[in-house]
Amino acid sequence: MTSPPAAAPTGLTIVVATADGERFRTALMMALAQTALGGTARLFLQEGAVALLLPDEVAEDAARYAAAGLPTRAAIFADALDAGVAITACQSGLALIGATAGRFDPRIEWGGMIGLLQSLGQDRLVVI
Repeated sequence: MTSPPAAAPTGLTIVVATADGERFRTALMMALAQTALGGTARLFLQEGAVALLLPDEVAEDAARYAAAGLPTRAAIFADALDAGVAITACQSGLALIGATAGRFDPRIEWGGMIGLLQSLGQDRLVVI
């Protein structure tokens, strides 16, 4: 007796709603788990959460996690980008934190909530 074929993996879209480093870390871990299972994942960072993508913000927890033998948020962020996790940051958030796009990893895309929802398709949507 054979098992039915596995369904094609559903995509996962995660909205990071606040500038909370722990929630961002969790979102990155969820996205990496989704890609490890063969699915697609993308993150959208809303307004103030965009600050979490700045290089100095991504590295802020390095000592604490390294001391525990865990990967830093910067390492998880790099792994997510390398794994093909699409990361989109809110254009309004860029203005809100007073930064320019040139300060961010060039693989980060810029957009808004309407575009995100228009392209949602069959993705599961998680807000964290």
